Amino acid sequence: VFPNKVSTEQQSVVLVKQLLAISVSCITYMRGLFPESSYGTRYLDDLCLKILREDKSCLGSLQIVKWLQGCFDALERQYVRTPFFLSPLFSNLQTVTELYQFKFKYIKDVPQMDIISSQVTLVEGGCSEDIKQASRLLLRKLYLLMQNLGPLPNDITLTMKLLYYSDVTPEDYQPPGFKEDGSPGDLLFDGDPVNLRIGSVSTGFHLMKVRVTTEKKRMATVESSLIQKKGPTEISHQGLDYDEEEEE
Repeated sequence: VFPNKVSTEQQSVVLVKQLLAISVSCITYMRGLFPESSYGTRYLDDLCLKILREDKSCLGSLQIVKWLQGCFDALERQYVRTPFFLSPLFSNLQTVTELYQFKFKYIKDVPQMDIISSQVTLVEGGCSEDIKQASRLLLRKLYLLMQNLGPLPNDITLTMKLLYYSDVTPEDYQPPGFKEDGSPGDLLFDGDPVNLRIGSVSTGFHLMKVRVTTEKKRMATVESSLIQKKGPTEISHQGLDYDEEEEE
């Protein structure tokens, strides 16, 4: 599933795209949002992965695939900061009942050379085994969480939004499948939200972190180590995209 080595920025982009696609596929599959026909099957060690594909009989899954392709465009350009994937209540698109964040950072200064005892050795962007291990762990935690969360409300609609690094992103840029969002910035959470840290993967070129916010009542059997101590009752766009310093 993953590249054997991550020694170039392009290989890193491929890995991050794969992780995003697998994660979103996992969420939609395990939450029962689309039919079995919308997924293909891949295997990662002993983990059976269900991957979204273009299913013309299901418009919802087609839309998610288009959103992912648009997000890939923004990733390649190093514009996107945080795609977040929402399951709002159908009656009010500003009221959120479950939220999934994928935060990306682009690491500019990757060491290229290591000088030891007059020998020059190329240094790869990251240790491939560490990256594979972190990727597996992230996906296993995500699958474990999805297996143990209580069900979503019956009437929901899915939304995907992108936040950008404004200092490098052109004002008129919109990736394929997306349009400028003119809705208010604040999103109200329905119920008592709990923030969960799923994991992170660093390739030396990209850093990807995954966070989930869900209703406390769905958390009965979820491992407590994932849970952050504080959860907001009102979430703004800035609040969704919290920094590592705040997480500590």
